Amino acid sequence: MRLNVVNYGHPALRQRGARIEAVTPEIQSLAANMIETMHAAQGIGLAGQQVAQPLQIFVLDLREVTDRPSTLEWEGESAAIADRMPLVLINPEVTPLDGVTETGPEGCLSFPEIFAEKITRPASVRVTAWNERGETIRFACGGLLARAVQHEHDHLRGILFIDRMTTVERRKWQPELDALQDATKAALKKAG
Repeated sequence: MRLNVVNYGHPALRQRGARIEAVTPEIQSLAANMIETMHAAQGIGLAGQQVAQPLQIFVLDLREVTDRPSTLEWEGESAAIADRMPLVLINPEVTPLDGVTETGPEGCLSFPEIFAEKITRPASVRVTAWNERGETIRFACGGLLARAVQHEHDHLRGILFIDRMTTVERRKWQPELDALQDATKAALKKAG
């Protein structure tokens, strides 16, 4: 079932996600619905906050991306990204692997038509999380996958990619951000 992706201005986007204590059928259903919603929106990642469910859960699927490479080491072995997607991460712990950073573009399903050119993040990260079956998974990744993991992990902490924009870029987008926030708040007020 497709869920509604909330836009900038919705309070759920600034909420810290609650820890998920057990992977119940409801959580599994939420994960499946989030994957369906992400695919329908042609996104590569979606966090619980973006569907107004402020929980420690996000989903990823980078199989359609061919122009921005990624690396993946699963349980210590090199792995093909396509074999591990879509990916459900519950209660993730994300740690930078080294001091190397990369600056690159980012967008977000909660910010239609707004794209950052220069977001700087660690180039590679290590992740420990539960999957949709409640099993502990561990992997290290780089490239676009590392960027997507960090972007979605930020959502779980109420941090948005616009918070990581340079001052110049944020100023450039401010009129569009204000308009989006105002439209979202007006829609919420109308909905009652």
